[in-house]
Formats: sequence, C-alpha cells, structure tokens
Amino acid sequence: MAALLLAGCAKETPVQTTRFLNPSPPPQRDTSLMHPGPYGDVIHQAANTYGVDETLVKAIIQVESGYNPTVVSKSNAIGLMQLKASTAGRDAYRMKGRYGQPTPRDLKDPAVNIDLGTAYLSILQQQLAGINNPETRRYATTLAYVNGAGALLRTFDKDKTYAIAKINLMTPAEFSAHVQKKHPAPQAPRYLWKVNNAYLAMR
Repeated sequence: MAALLLAGCAKETPVQTTRFLNPSPPPQRDTSLMHPGPYGDVIHQAANTYGVDETLVKAIIQVESGYNPTVVSKSNAIGLMQLKASTAGRDAYRMKGRYGQPTPRDLKDPAVNIDLGTAYLSILQQQLAGINNPETRRYATTLAYVNGAGALLRTFDKDKTYAIAKINLMTPAEFSAHVQKKHPAPQAPRYLWKVNNAYLAMR
C-alpha cells in the first residue's frame, strides 16, 4: 500500500530508472550566485539558515508548484513547496520551537512556505544523515520529501541503522534501481526523476 504523502504528490506513471540516473554528475560549483529569480533571495536565505542545498529547494518548487504560490492539491498540499499543514508543516513548526501548525493562509505566503519547506528538508536530511554519498543522500532526501524517510528506509531494512548501512554499500545508480523496484509508492521513482532533472538543469 502506498505510503501517506507528507509534502507534495507526483501524479504520473513511473518510468525506467535509467532515465534519471546520472553516473557522472557535473562538477560541484558555487551556488551562492544562483539566487536571482522568482523568490530567489528568500530561497537563498532559507537554504543558508537550514543548511539545505539551494538548488534542491528550487528543483522541488519547480516540480511541486511551478512557482505558483497559491496552488492547492487534491490532498490539500499548499503553496510553492506543496506542504501539508498537519504533517510537514507541523514538523517544521516543532523544529522551530512553535506549537500547532501553519494555516492555509500561512502556506500561501511564499516566504513562509519556503521557510517551512526548507526547514522540513533539513529535518529529512538529519534523518538520513548516515548516508555517505552526497548524490545518494540527495536522492534519498528527495524521496523522503514526497513519501517520508521511514517509507524509504524500510525498503532496505526495518532497522534504520541496517538500512543506512545497506545504502552505503550502493552506488547512486544502484540506490535508484532499488527504489524503482521496491518503493511502496509507485509515484516515487517518477518524482525522483522529475526533481533530479530539474536539479541538473539548474546546475
């Protein structure tokens, strides 16, 4: 049974894993000059505040909402990063030391949505911090954003420590192939492919 979506939703049918694999990623470069553009300064500030890859934030926004701050999904995910108030929104509030959850009006505010969505990404990064390969960790964070870290890790092992140890024995391509075959949410591989394509286009 597909896992409960925590943030956004990928609606299309999965495609073959090889379409989003990138065995030879482009060299890393300084992304500090990449903040111009829609909400660029807000994204740049949030990424710096929470220690999240700025390009990943932009790629998720592109896939989730196409930079439309007022969009609401059928599952009531709201705004630029398609956050659900009662899951990702509540978790981000808790991380920031706040009680309750954001309102729909809050989540339609671009600055609030980006701040909370990036905070939620940082929570997921902490949950997946044992993954050594940075590309694999980015893939894992992307998948966790849409379906939760637990759903992802359980495809490797019921025990988180063993799951991460197994992931660390894999290349990024092997990790992606595993997700294609084993992830309980059929939209997960397609989501990873879309976000990864957007990410690479922005590098």
